Amino acid sequence: MTLAWNKSGWRNKERIQMPDYIDDQALNAVETRLSSYPPLVFAGEARSLKTKLAAASRGEAFLLQGGDCAESFDEFNADMLRDTYKVMLQMAVVLTFGAKVPVVKIGRVAGQFAKPRSAATETVNGVELPSYRGDIINKLDFTEEARVPNPENMLRAYTQSAASLNLLRAFSQGGFADIHHVQEWNLGFANAAGSAQKYKDLAKRISDALDFMTAAGINSDSTDSLRTVNFYTSHEALLLEYEEALCRVDSTTNLPVAGSGHMIWIGDRTRQPDGAHVEFCRGVQNPIGLKCGPTISNDDLMRLIDKLNPENEEGRLTLIARFGAGNVGDHLPRLVNAVKAEGRNVLWTCDAMHGNTIKSSTGYKTRPFESVLREVQEFFAIHKAEGTVPGGVHFEMTGKDVTECTGGVRAVTDEDLSSRYHTACDPRLNASQALELAFLVSELLESRHALKQKAV
Repeated sequence: MTLAWNKSGWRNKERIQMPDYIDDQALNAVETRLSSYPPLVFAGEARSLKTKLAAASRGEAFLLQGGDCAESFDEFNADMLRDTYKVMLQMAVVLTFGAKVPVVKIGRVAGQFAKPRSAATETVNGVELPSYRGDIINKLDFTEEARVPNPENMLRAYTQSAASLNLLRAFSQGGFADIHHVQEWNLGFANAAGSAQKYKDLAKRISDALDFMTAAGINSDSTDSLRTVNFYTSHEALLLEYEEALCRVDSTTNLPVAGSGHMIWIGDRTRQPDGAHVEFCRGVQNPIGLKCGPTISNDDLMRLIDKLNPENEEGRLTLIARFGAGNVGDHLPRLVNAVKAEGRNVLWTCDAMHGNTIKSSTGYKTRPFESVLREVQEFFAIHKAEGTVPGGVHFEMTGKDVTECTGGVRAVTDEDLSSRYHTACDPRLNASQALELAFLVSELLESRHALKQKAV
């Protein structure tokens, strides 16, 4: 039975990783304005996503969730948005071919502005200032004025999110997402200098399949699903003043919905069972994600599942495992078995980014491509051993040609990192690395599909 809930109830709980605004009047004015604005997403879309995630939890679909570590006000433009969206489309086609099931596409976009930090302050040249917590809260510039939390930033985040959603919906429905265009882009990657032969072979098999469909009369003109896609948005629900202000009541069910994004998640640092973030998220009807790191206990996970999915609804709760390569075997089996023993409905996905951050020999924070891939491989191997479903992957990535993660087919080295290191927070996969990962994950999915076929 769900306990009584209201959208302001989180204010009576412990707040973690949230700013202390110095001007209550300005904060209240912003919250009032946001409360009067239209929601960014609609309840029916969130319900549709929940149905698709339920299918992924049963192995009848696969989740691809990806996008920026933290969205930026200054770097926002149509080309940046298009390039990341384009790579996600490319990845989805490759994953669909391997899995032989639909791929659910969710961006870390149109709301991913706030970031938890490991320390409340940072020191540069002997000067200590509050940490940068994302553009929705304060500025990256290392000045006292820039680091003061500004509630007005929430209005700019809302406006940018609305513009992003408008463009993404146009891309999704206007022909840009046509599978034949996407496959041409994939062929370009596969045939590029340095690409492995197996990538070329897989790309050719996909092209052959599309050619057969065209010959059979199934093409973009006759079949909408080859020309359009459903694309959903997500972000970490960290800044609860913003989330509450955009909470709405679904007119068809009379239940509360987070209007800030189709899916929201709770971070590994803010998942206290009695904390403010769990309190807010438990009451909205959207699909909810929960980051699970090495410190989560079996008991805490079960308490969180009880709070976030008391009705044991399929598609409601996605558990996003983030342990780091080499550590997955120490933690994922115990959590999977605890969930399985209690008969809880969850979707398991793999965040192979956050547990693999290291400091390079040149001083830059980075994530080795090989470690990211290894964590995904370990995730699949454990689900195979436990007889459970590896339901998706979660990547921090960009469509730009940045040099923030080492490795990949283009072999980015520690020395290369300084050439195009643009992230304001954590290192992201570039377009080539993200697509290469999709080809490699597709192999894992194809092997899993072959085993299922053998068992039939």
